[in-house]
Amino acid sequence: MAKPKDVNLMFRLEALVWNAYVGGLGALGLERASKLGAAIVPSVASLTSSWKTALRNLRMAFPNENDAWHREMRKESFRELGRMSGEFPHMGKFLEKFRSGDVTFEGRERIEATLGKGAVFIGGHFTNWEVTSLCLAQTDATCHFTYRPANNPIIDKYIVETRAAFGLGLQAAKGKEGGMGLLRSLKRGRSVALMNDQKYNMGLSVPFFGYECMTADGPTRLALKFKVPLIPITGRRIEGTRFVATAYEPIQLDYDNPDDERTVFEGVRRINEFMEARVREAPAQWFWAHRRWPKDAWKKAGVM
Repeated sequence: MAKPKDVNLMFRLEALVWNAYVGGLGALGLERASKLGAAIVPSVASLTSSWKTALRNLRMAFPNENDAWHREMRKESFRELGRMSGEFPHMGKFLEKFRSGDVTFEGRERIEATLGKGAVFIGGHFTNWEVTSLCLAQTDATCHFTYRPANNPIIDKYIVETRAAFGLGLQAAKGKEGGMGLLRSLKRGRSVALMNDQKYNMGLSVPFFGYECMTADGPTRLALKFKVPLIPITGRRIEGTRFVATAYEPIQLDYDNPDDERTVFEGVRRINEFMEARVREAPAQWFWAHRRWPKDAWKKAGVM
């Protein structure tokens, strides 16, 4: 077992601020909390390096758009992140919305077809990705999710418990121990879920929006190893707090040559193509603040 972090004074102070923030949002109600988060986060983000990172990413990915469009998309993407922060204390409401049909899950039958057989589900940081996770967890209760732990163990505990309440019963922190848990689940015919749209330095260099970037190859390798479908799932905000999540057709893989590095590369390339297509459909709903590309790509694109 990984040794838990010691809870020091700084972590406790951070947790006090966090609890005050989520507590206040929780008292507001879902709609008002979502709007308040959208108002607060862009102002705070503008004081950080993420603000500049997002603009460079947008200029590189959409070179034919003008500066006003780039800046508006940046602001909208941080508003989206703010909405998510405001909505997180209200995930129980989204569970109600899912059960009533106000949150829809298209392609749900693709998930149901894998129950008891196993699959590798991949997602991206689109809109409120917690809602997408909720849709998957409610459809496949035994799915094993990976996540990046919060640095603060007190805050991380809150996040894990909130997710467990809406169905994420199996959560594996990224790392060697978490990876072993995924292997055990796949061996038992259970499915696993991983994010596959962020930088991973130990992965493969694959084009994304025309520029090379390090992309995780683990999901592709797992699907090939266990000969299970690699199914992408993303979400879209329709209006207000209405969402639709979609499970798409599996990414095509060459299961006859699972150990060939070209097979793995082609699988990862198709994943990046899929993610790029979803970003282009709704650019304001993707997480542009992440350092997805290396600085060399920024320099090549002339945005740095």
